[in-house]
Amino acid sequence: MVDKVPMTAGGYAALTEELRRRQQEDRPRIIQQIAEARAHGDLSENAEYHAAKEAQSLNEGRIAELEDKLSRAEVIDVSKLKGSTIKFGATVTIVDEDTEEEKAYQIVGETEADVKSGRVSITSPIARALIGKTVGDTVEVTTPGGGKSYEILKVAFG
Repeated sequence: MVDKVPMTAGGYAALTEELRRRQQEDRPRIIQQIAEARAHGDLSENAEYHAAKEAQSLNEGRIAELEDKLSRAEVIDVSKLKGSTIKFGATVTIVDEDTEEEKAYQIVGETEADVKSGRVSITSPIARALIGKTVGDTVEVTTPGGGKSYEILKVAFG
């Protein structure tokens, strides 16, 4: 069974662009670096050659990873979602019941998560606690720093 990888259209576009860049720009540049280093002679003590081969290995590994994720991508058009129940793609405004600090998070796919930008992975503890809840609900989230309690203030899509 192939596991689908949920992501927004923006996340899919970002992965597609990274794959294009790695295949069409990085790969030829690295091949050129290997050829130049090889021309320097003895490969056993050629640091430039070994560094270029290492870069090639890392780049090819990332290309394979991107191709896999894109082949299993399930692109979800967040603009078409609506409702009051929290699900993938929702932007949720919560308030910390201890500090009264408000935060807004969009629930996105693992590849798009960036907490500093307010995007949390669907598999994160906070997203798992929020899924299926509605405005007014209180959720308990176990964090590395201990348990936190949040009240859901707002749910939006798009």
